[in-house]
Amino acid sequence: MNHRELTEITVVGDDDTGLVANVTTLLFERGINIEDIDQAVREGVFRMTVHVETSDMDVSKHRLRRDLADLGDDLDVDVRVRFPSERDSRQVAVLVTKESHCLQRLLDARDEFDAEIGVVIGNHDDLEPLATEHGIPFHDVGDDGGVHDEEQLLSLLDDYDTDLVVLARFMRILSPNVVFRYEGRIINIHPSLLPAFPGAKAYRQAKEAGARIAGVTAHYVTTDLDQGPIISQRVFNVPDDAAVEALRERGQPLEADALLEAVRLHLNDDVEIRRGRTELRESGGDESKYQLGMPPELDAEMPDGPIDGTLALGESDD
Repeated sequence: MNHRELTEITVVGDDDTGLVANVTTLLFERGINIEDIDQAVREGVFRMTVHVETSDMDVSKHRLRRDLADLGDDLDVDVRVRFPSERDSRQVAVLVTKESHCLQRLLDARDEFDAEIGVVIGNHDDLEPLATEHGIPFHDVGDDGGVHDEEQLLSLLDDYDTDLVVLARFMRILSPNVVFRYEGRIINIHPSLLPAFPGAKAYRQAKEAGARIAGVTAHYVTTDLDQGPIISQRVFNVPDDAAVEALRERGQPLEADALLEAVRLHLNDDVEIRRGRTELRESGGDESKYQLGMPPELDAEMPDGPIDGTLALGESDD
């Protein structure tokens, strides 16, 4: 799909027959051309994302939204519509647990965004003072053990008209019920060079595996844990005698840095997901503006030879 300002329709609910046909028929009857459609089912939850051209449709935006909502009520599914004209002032929700470094970095840099950090949501209340200090509403959706209430979370995301969800060391897994509603609009920071060391205790995994180089990865969240499209990464050396806590101290500033970079890329519309990976957009995406991986001074230290120039394209084992 080429990068045009298309209207996005998202359908999420229990998997059932006829969902796709009902939605596409409604769109066809209103003179709306479907440009792209994608669907998936995970853990019994159905998700369909449709990108459509609405500039020549036969109904108003209000009528289309109402008709789709009525259809959603009939089918017992949730239908969301996002028109391009409604994306000028985007709202960011930051999800946190107890670690403050990523939230602090985002709050300090929020004047750089063409968006507003509208709310901080935690599964503990430890970071409420930090959010309050910056004048940001804070909501605790966790129980005493930190298990978050997803219905309350979804309600808050809806109340704050959230466009982008940022997991700033939010130490809980989001279910498909959440991920499907914000497909391609949830960014997480993970303390490893994914795909290595996914899941919990990544720094410990790196230490126990004897990694010489470790790092962090900012990526889009999918229903597959820590396997979403990678946006930016940072690396650091692992000394032989480094304890896990020392790795964490080296990694946390890089976590904040990589997460901020990923948020900037997304909000500037300079990155897109294509065939399961992220790419800089040709229109406006300037790699020199961003540090996607190693800084240029380190990249300059990479050896440039010898290389095997005799292999024909496609014959290497890459």
